[in-house]
Amino acid sequence: MNILDNNTPDKPEINYPTHWGFKLIGRDKDKLLVCIKEAMGEKKHTCAVGNASKTGKFHSYNASCSVESEEERYKIFKYFEKHQDIDMVI
Repeated sequence: MNILDNNTPDKPEINYPTHWGFKLIGRDKDKLLVCIKEAMGEKKHTCAVGNASKTGKFHSYNASCSVESEEERYKIFKYFEKHQDIDMVI
């Protein structure tokens, strides 16, 4: 059995469709924005500039959309995770 923490012995239950957010971190703000648009395609979504590192080396965007299933949520996450212009997705 996987234990997420001492109070949550199982995976949390997520009811679909649901609104889901992704935080994307990378080195080039413009490339992050292009990646979000590629991943979302025609899907209605929101996108907001997040924080930048103190040195300005890293930037973040917060993107969110409605997902119809765990498979769709995972597919979008994997797209972000594997994209060359994204250093981290949360």
